[in-house]
Amino acid sequence: MVTKEKKRDLVEKFGRHKDDAGSASVQVAVLTERINTLASHFAKNPKDHASRRGLIMMVAQRRGLLSYIRRKDPKEYSKVIRELDLRK
Repeated sequence: MVTKEKKRDLVEKFGRHKDDAGSASVQVAVLTERINTLASHFAKNPKDHASRRGLIMMVAQRRGLLSYIRRKDPKEYSKVIRELDLRK
């Protein structure tokens, strides 16, 4: 679960202004945080298939948002990828 403080930090880092919680780059950052949190959950609960389905849906949503950002603003895309350390 992403705490309010962590979400606020992500909005400040990736948002266009201080109350920008809906832009694609902020959504990608929040989804990445949730995905990383679920990774530790699956280490403890390997048979939790319902949550795994949710994880797969979040990854697909993040991929769609990233492709949108890449189409609209390639500089923003490379910034988000670099800051979140998504591509190797």
